[in-house]
Formats: sequence, C-alpha cells, structure tokens
Amino acid sequence: MAEARIDALIARLEKGRSKTQEALAGLSPEQWQTVLYLEPPWTVRDLLAHFVSSEERLLELAQDVAAGGAGAPEGFDFDAFNAEETARLAGQPAEVLLAALDAARGRTVDWTRTLSESQLDLPGRHPALGQITLETMITAIYGHQLLHMRDLARSLERDNG
Repeated sequence: MAEARIDALIARLEKGRSKTQEALAGLSPEQWQTVLYLEPPWTVRDLLAHFVSSEERLLELAQDVAAGGAGAPEGFDFDAFNAEETARLAGQPAEVLLAALDAARGRTVDWTRTLSESQLDLPGRHPALGQITLETMITAIYGHQLLHMRDLARSLERDNG
C-alpha cells in the first residue's frame, strides 16, 4: 500500500507533468523561438531542452541519495551543465523534446512509487539547494518546472497583451 508522503509527491509530479505538457503542446512555432531568458539567451525551446536534461539528471541524483549516496558532487557547476545540455539537445525538435520530457517524468513517477517513506528522510546534496532530504529533492523536481512555467506564462502574457 502506498504511503501518504509518497502519494503526495506522485500527485505533485503528475500535476506538473500534465500542466507542462498542456501548456507547451499548444505553442505556435513562433512562440517556441521567443527568448525567455537573456543571460544566457534561452528560447522557450531551449527551456524545454533544459526541462528534459534537468529531469533526467535530478532523477539520477535522487536515486543516488535513495541508495545511500551523497547526491550532487561538491561544487557541481549547474551553469556549465545547463550550457552543455542545451548544446547537446539543440538539434532536437520541440515535439521530440516534449515526448522525452513526458517519458522522463514517467520514469521519475515510477521510481518514486518504489520508495519507502523512511527513504524520504535521507539527506543528499542538490546542485542548487545544497544539503536537503530526498523528499525535498523530489519536490524540487516539480518546483523547478513550476518556477520556469510561471516565467513562461508571464512572457506569453506580455507578448499577447
């Protein structure tokens, strides 16, 4: 039987999954090219690539913590990671990235289902948040996308307003 904290994490992850997919699937080709962030310059399509790579990497780090590992290495340079990953995924069309993001979130949800509530209290290092619990690390996967999606919504409102 699933436990309450696990169920809550899965519900957040699934909610974020559906909201993100719904919002991004409806974008026009022009909107994908909208510059969302200036430094470094990221388009909406770059943001989607960032979602894919960060979901995959954050899941790996969470799995490491669940297995008793430390999580992100000391001094992890997430700016360099983001630049490398953006370049690696630059040639992928938005449709391919949307499918990859959905699959990556599916893996995160499926893995979260395998956890026990006691594992949620394990400590580990998040690349941006530092030393946190596994529960907070999983919540941060959801929260990370949510923050960026709010930026996207504001940008699209400005462009349409």
